[in-house]
Amino acid sequence: MSIAVKDNICTSTMPTTCSSAMLREFTPPMDATVVQLLTDSGASLVGKTNCDEFGMGSLNIHSIHGAVVNPYQPSGPSNGELRSAGGSSGGSAAAVAAGFCDAALGTDTGGSIRLPASYCGVVGLKPSYGMLSRWGVVSFADSLDCVGVLGKDVHSTQRVYDRLSVHDPKDPTCARLETREAAQQNCAENMSSWASASGDLTGLRIGIPQEYFPDTLSHSILTPFRRLVRSLIARGASIVPVSLPNTTYALSAYYVISSAEASSNLARYDGVQYGLRVAVNPADSASHTTALTYTKTRTVGFGPEVKKRLLLGTYALTADAFDNYFLQAQRVRQLVHQDFMRAFIVSDPLSETTSTSAAPNPNGVHVLLHPSAIRTAPRLSPPNEALEKTGSLDVYVQDVLTVPASLAGLPAVSVPMKVGPSEKSSDRDVDGGEVGDGWPVGASLVGQWGCENMILRVAKAIEDIQNS
Repeated sequence: MSIAVKDNICTSTMPTTCSSAMLREFTPPMDATVVQLLTDSGASLVGKTNCDEFGMGSLNIHSIHGAVVNPYQPSGPSNGELRSAGGSSGGSAAAVAAGFCDAALGTDTGGSIRLPASYCGVVGLKPSYGMLSRWGVVSFADSLDCVGVLGKDVHSTQRVYDRLSVHDPKDPTCARLETREAAQQNCAENMSSWASASGDLTGLRIGIPQEYFPDTLSHSILTPFRRLVRSLIARGASIVPVSLPNTTYALSAYYVISSAEASSNLARYDGVQYGLRVAVNPADSASHTTALTYTKTRTVGFGPEVKKRLLLGTYALTADAFDNYFLQAQRVRQLVHQDFMRAFIVSDPLSETTSTSAAPNPNGVHVLLHPSAIRTAPRLSPPNEALEKTGSLDVYVQDVLTVPASLAGLPAVSVPMKVGPSEKSSDRDVDGGEVGDGWPVGASLVGQWGCENMILRVAKAIEDIQNS
């Protein structure tokens, strides 16, 4: 199997630059655990893939290598325009979509696998936090970062995931063997009543969270999503409306937490220990050489998006802001996690208590289903939509549907939905919604911690529906 690797995952035979000038000349002395596992299995590494600098971005335009162009080209009026592949794992998604490899490794902090998967029309899996080793992965936000897989189909994605899902003693955040076994048994018991080989989904309860349909959600997403829900009902699945009320605050909490952790992690790039070093003339300021080296190195080495997030994160950790921002964001994170736990019929294998908040909901659902993104891939060609909006808050809203699962540490997978040919925006389908612009859209499944097999089983059913 041919595999591409995101440029923030260490490879001893290829540079690992994180798409940053800070690490432009860096070639690691070792392979990341996930890379070693793949090469030991006989996988062929075809190359490294572009990404947003240090994984910070939603459109893959913040890179010293340039923006990643979405390889998908629909027929119709939109043919020939350049669109974003999404970020930060846009290079991995584009490599799979273009047929350069069977699958690719990416990292997901707040949606960096699922968003590109949706934009490029491929499958993107973000595993449960701690399920895949992060040893050898350049850190962005340690409590959120997950190594994941982008594949041309569900089968290819699961093959790679199954090979990588092992305990790694070198990663202290990696789930222990007994925890994995408990989660696997828990998942199997809850799948036994509905996961038949015939494709019948009778007994499967799918939750549709009402907060995942904001006003900004495009009809080009909503229309195929409705078709998909009808198809799942036809297969025997039960659709259950659920509420995750703290979703509204998830995005704000995510940017505070991730930026604060990035501020700490990227402090090591100081021109002394790691990465780029910008020399300073001692004669100019003999008593401040170290401080000037630090300042000039980080000014030259980091791009504007990284600097922006480092400033936000540093401020959030100051004495004046710590209680009002960082601690509040952590409280919101806990509330988001509790929302998910109340929605699932599957118990949480990580819970060590028997409190009501941790107990499974007997009337809950097996998985949650929602659109992966609020729109199709933004334009890169004139009008330069993606680039023009980088100074506004619009670009940060792209992750609004993917961030909650990341805050809760839950597994999620994006699967392509069937879309019609590109049509004029005034054209409507039988539901009264816009037919769409012909570009890919994705649906995401979220499951209980450790239930990758469950969400991938439902993802395979969705894939079969789209291909039928």
